[in-house]
Amino acid sequence: MGVLDRLILRDDQWERISQHIIGDDRTRGTPGRDNRLFVEAVLWIVRTGSPWRDLPEVFGSWNSVFRRFSRWSHKGIWQRIFEALSDDPDFEYLIVDSTIVRAHQHASGAKKGAEDQALGRSRGGLSTKIHMAVRGLGCPVRFLLTGGQGGDAPQGENLIEGLPADFVMADTAYDSDRLRNIIAAKGAVAVIPNNPSRALKHPLDEHLYAQRQLVECCFSRLKQFRRVAPRFEKTARNYFAVVTLAAIVLWTR
Repeated sequence: MGVLDRLILRDDQWERISQHIIGDDRTRGTPGRDNRLFVEAVLWIVRTGSPWRDLPEVFGSWNSVFRRFSRWSHKGIWQRIFEALSDDPDFEYLIVDSTIVRAHQHASGAKKGAEDQALGRSRGGLSTKIHMAVRGLGCPVRFLLTGGQGGDAPQGENLIEGLPADFVMADTAYDSDRLRNIIAAKGAVAVIPNNPSRALKHPLDEHLYAQRQLVECCFSRLKQFRRVAPRFEKTARNYFAVVTLAAIVLWTR
């Protein structure tokens, strides 16, 4: 069985993605067929976790594919596709959580500068934390990166900002008065267990809270893409693009 016999995307999946990419067979610029082969090449890397230099020759020059992948990351094309596909009409549930991803030794050593590379020290060593919000379908609608030592509650505010919901679910790490007040201000109910140290306990709907497992299942599916865990990319921008690509595939299944 050849490499092209094990591509990630079905024709219907590509059809959903391609309409959000500039350039097709009818316009000047990169043709649609080349776009598909390029996206499949990047997905091969994301799925297998292989080094870029090991990209099969059938996809073309690995260096050309890598440089184009980086350009699309810089231009926000991957994010644009994700935002177009993740327009989930189910506004009832919004579930937030985070997961720590260990960084491979190849992820360190990016050029120093003002840009934060979302790498930090946690108990497991050098790591990145993915903070994510999912809807009732169990697919991500927003995610952020911080160093592995980053706290959950502060990023919880950024994850839910501007996203409508009737209920916002999270674990005990998100139990703060500030976040509960922000959730209430958006007209939603906080479904968050009380921190044991809290003097004033808030009621918890345990039946609703059981739905929080959807975000854990989403992290599990994302990490089936071997380039997501561990992190190999030196820059936060390119690693964010890798996670975005995996999330795009989840939305097209």
